Amino acid sequence: MKPLLTIDNLNLAFCADQEAGGRKTVLHDVSLQIRQGETHALVGESGSGKSVTAMSILRLLDEVSQIKTSGHILFQEQDLLQKSLHTMRKIRGNEIAMIFQEPMTALNPVYTIGSQLLEPLLLHRQLTKAEAWEQGMQLLTRCGIQEPEYRMNAYPHQLSGGQRQRVMIAMALACRPKLLIADEPTTALDVTIQQQILELIMDIQQEYHMAVLLITHDLPMVRQIAETVSIMHQGRIVEQGKTEKIFHNPQDPYTIHLLKSLPREHKKVRSSSGTLIDLKNIRCQFTLSKGNGFFKQKKNILKAVDDVSLTIGRGTTLGIVGESGSGKSTLAMCLLKLTRFNGKIIYNRRGTTVDLARLSSSGMRPLRKELQIIFQDPFSSLSPRLSVEQIIGEGLKVHGIGSKKERREKVARVLEEVELEPDMAARFPHEFSGGQRQRIAIARAIVLQPELLILDEPTSALDMTIQAQVIELLKNLQQRHGMTYVFITHDLRVIRSLADELAVMQHGRIVEQGPADRLFTSPQHPYTQKLFAAAFLKADNLYGRRVREQ
Repeated sequence: MKPLLTIDNLNLAFCADQEAGGRKTVLHDVSLQIRQGETHALVGESGSGKSVTAMSILRLLDEVSQIKTSGHILFQEQDLLQKSLHTMRKIRGNEIAMIFQEPMTALNPVYTIGSQLLEPLLLHRQLTKAEAWEQGMQLLTRCGIQEPEYRMNAYPHQLSGGQRQRVMIAMALACRPKLLIADEPTTALDVTIQQQILELIMDIQQEYHMAVLLITHDLPMVRQIAETVSIMHQGRIVEQGKTEKIFHNPQDPYTIHLLKSLPREHKKVRSSSGTLIDLKNIRCQFTLSKGNGFFKQKKNILKAVDDVSLTIGRGTTLGIVGESGSGKSTLAMCLLKLTRFNGKIIYNRRGTTVDLARLSSSGMRPLRKELQIIFQDPFSSLSPRLSVEQIIGEGLKVHGIGSKKERREKVARVLEEVELEPDMAARFPHEFSGGQRQRIAIARAIVLQPELLILDEPTSALDMTIQAQVIELLKNLQQRHGMTYVFITHDLRVIRSLADELAVMQHGRIVEQGPADRLFTSPQHPYTQKLFAAAFLKADNLYGRRVREQ
């Protein structure tokens, strides 16, 4: 059987200013093959060239950048590099679809989920609006979206990160492509939904005999779903072959380095020096509308956080885990008084006790420097118009801390603390990699010397090696400054290496909580058992299922 896609000695260079005559080559003799119905994984660190390779297949760089390419990209024995852009637009979506890494930037913020999901169904499959609406709800259901009739009328900002990613997957699968390019398709998803999405992609593969090019830094997922794998480093493929062979007997030093970057279990358990924050009976709910077009008359109450009580020990790490939409991030917003809620949040400051729920906005403002948060996506949380110095120093300026010279010195010191060079202060966020941007976000938070640091999926978008570095950095900072962490994540391997206490959320409620070691060793609640099994038990994984089916 001839390959569906063949990349043969692909070289790609970004052309610099013509007056300077410069050229930066980012892909060097890249070659790989994908057969119909096969899953091929492309693995490597941020900046290794994975996404550039994927975008080159669809010629997405041609219209936005000055590039120079050589080699061949054969799809069904036709060289895509020789096709006109008009022809490529017909291929995109119909025969080759792509799931992008950052759904918040890929989805249009001014249109509802329904209108964006219907667009490819109406244009490419030529369905009527009623048929497209019904098909759209079916796609959302298959991708694990609950109550799709309500979500169709929601806007991207009203969905969680995992829900937005599932919408992107539904849009890509809508046109039944022959090749699906999945660029980090499960980055924002928890382990149980990740399993569902991978099973969904495999089911559709079998149904339509679709090939998948999987771009990811999630090595356990690669082992589950991919038959073949290419390891990429600095624009070159350094190792390639059958997945099990690569995992069992890696040959290249870089491949060995990647496999050693998997998070390891945290052994040292910290004991708290008293209670820092006590959450009592926290409730938060939202009203959703149901219907199509102007007929949005039915209302539904979504209990995002439903009677949650938690104790956060000073100087420890509390891990909050659960599926996307379980209420983890909403609970964090309540803790910081960034959304409306009912209940009490007792904050034990040094020498005083205050109920945050009773404070006005002005009363809360002085405490903001003590309660900081690091968001999931550093690119969207850092202002592109401000330099690194302005971003990190903004909190110092707002709270009136130090003179201009002293603030500049503090910024330089905190950059060194997060293992960045002080001379990077003059640069802007777009000039940094994802891991560096996350370090800048950490620096912005810790420069204020907070008592509590909330980390909302801080490593979910990072590759394995950078993830390991950020985890080690967070451990060192906590030990150095005695900070308290609330770590929100769906990656149970990461939280196992960090957490002292663990709380498991489902449908807005805490279903189980206690010492992390006890929960990981002997979970009691059926949902906790299911969650941990999806993350750690690989005896009957998807890869094994695929081998048996073949």
